[in-house]
Amino acid sequence: MLELFSIFTKGGIVLFYFQGACTQLISSTQAVNESIKTILVQGSPSNQHNHKNLTIQLKLDNEFELIFACVVQKMLQLSYLDKLIDTIHLEFRDKYKNELRDGTLWLNGCDFDSDFTGILSKIENEHRVQKAAPRAMKQFTQSKKFEKTATANKAMFEQDKSVASTAARLATAVMGTASTEATDAAEKAKSEIELARENMKKKKAGKKGKKKTDETPAASKTPKKKGKEARSWDMGGKSTEGIDFSAPVENGSHVTNANLKDESHLKGTMSGDLTGVGEDEEDEDIYEEEEEVVDNSMSNGTSGKSSGMFSFLKNINFSTQQTVTSESLQPVLDKLKEHLTSKNVASEISVQLCDSLESSLVGRSYSTFTGLTSTAKQALSDALTKILSPKHRVNVLRDVMDAKSKGRPYVITFCGVNGVGKSTNLAKVCFWLLDNNYRVLVVGGDTFRAGAVEQLRTHVVRLANMYSEEQVQLYERGYGKDPAGLAFEAIKYAKERRYDVVLVDTAGRMQDNEPLMRALSKLVALNNPDLTLFVGEALVGNEAVDQLVKFNQSLIDNSSASAGTKSVIDGILLTKFDCIDDKVGAAISMTYITGQPIVFVGTGQQYPDLKSLNVKSVVSALLR
Repeated sequence: MLELFSIFTKGGIVLFYFQGACTQLISSTQAVNESIKTILVQGSPSNQHNHKNLTIQLKLDNEFELIFACVVQKMLQLSYLDKLIDTIHLEFRDKYKNELRDGTLWLNGCDFDSDFTGILSKIENEHRVQKAAPRAMKQFTQSKKFEKTATANKAMFEQDKSVASTAARLATAVMGTASTEATDAAEKAKSEIELARENMKKKKAGKKGKKKTDETPAASKTPKKKGKEARSWDMGGKSTEGIDFSAPVENGSHVTNANLKDESHLKGTMSGDLTGVGEDEEDEDIYEEEEEVVDNSMSNGTSGKSSGMFSFLKNINFSTQQTVTSESLQPVLDKLKEHLTSKNVASEISVQLCDSLESSLVGRSYSTFTGLTSTAKQALSDALTKILSPKHRVNVLRDVMDAKSKGRPYVITFCGVNGVGKSTNLAKVCFWLLDNNYRVLVVGGDTFRAGAVEQLRTHVVRLANMYSEEQVQLYERGYGKDPAGLAFEAIKYAKERRYDVVLVDTAGRMQDNEPLMRALSKLVALNNPDLTLFVGEALVGNEAVDQLVKFNQSLIDNSSASAGTKSVIDGILLTKFDCIDDKVGAAISMTYITGQPIVFVGTGQQYPDLKSLNVKSVVSALLR
């Protein structure tokens, strides 16, 4: 069943290996090397890796710096694989722990063949017996139906008992009621007379008070209401004004300079590369603060609560030098999964992050809470930083300069579901490019939604009023046109008139709408844009992950016939990032699922409210 099982050190010294009967040793060795590169070097959260038709599973021993590798055929779903690796791991450690500590095992070698064969045969036989054993039928007394019936009968018995006791109490009360009726009637008549006298006194006092209140000025009667205050967000922009489109429109549907608000003060605020979200605020080191709070509470002998997410590590006993085990770490990992899920991190990614943290902590020895906390926070922070720092980075200004040197425009396509803010954030990107002295052509590719072209025209007129009509222009042909052909004509038009950047707007569509997804794939495959941006909301959490995955897969499936075209999502624009506070898990999930970078982050309603993603700030917010 096994292709290969090997035990070796992190330095590359092979201590033991088992080769299956039908094994191709070269392909198995290549698979192990590839998994080491993916899991150990690149820091993948999962300890399982697929290579061609093989599946490789690794287990790390941090105490003795050992690696246990198991290779099986990919088509075989072996349920006992984890048990086999754990059993071999414990047996090998127990047998050679003295030699491993002295460092003499790799010099003298080890004789582990018989032990391994015995363990493998035992586990395989247990698996066969469990698989072949017939399932015993449950008796009625063990079924859930019996439990429900018994519970219902018990409840009925208790109810009957309660009714009987209530009837007895009522009978006793009736006997004593007749003797007290005369006394109650006399007291009732007396109380009614006293109540009537009090009402007469109140009426007289009310008439006197009414004359005095009539003499007071009318202004004091109705206090002035307090106006609604604007809400400020921790990770939002600093602007207090929004884009005001409420001014009256003249000359039909066209926007004129007469009714435009003066926005010249915004010009020149976004030259150069974008600053990261959170960089304009002072980041506090939350980890050091957590350690100080917990250390003080432990040193004072109190059981004070810490607000830090690593404070629950103090439940582990550190009275002596202790090696962290999976059992002692399990409550901590459960708490961590719950914390990450509450920050909108996808459940699957939370599990893999916790597995990565467990593999880096199990087997290590710590004598203080601070040592374990610093290692845990560093391991988790490194894992999150790797996820948010994908393999490639998009530098738009550099790519625009490169395309300009080749005599062609740089094309960016914006796509996403309805209502996420594609047109508004396209205008923000356009403002940023204009501030960096590039000529921009905006393409009204949303030929479906009523008002989409007018919305873009409003933005373009405002931007042209701030800069010039030579720097920014709208290319549109109304509604009902083919978006793919319209974008093709616009790119040709931009090349003839030497525009530097073409921004293509598209209609919003749900990820399950197959006809509209085919139309988007046609636009991307025909025009082959330099950057295809998926615009997603940070507010929706894991729903944005599902949207992004299906958009990407649809582009791949519907453009496979076009050889040589690049029809995938190249980057992400995350909108409404200022409204999520510290629930930034959507950024982690979207980057992890696709491996694509978050190029822009929308943090407000004005044109300069566009940022790049500051990884350190996001990781800090996620671990609060």
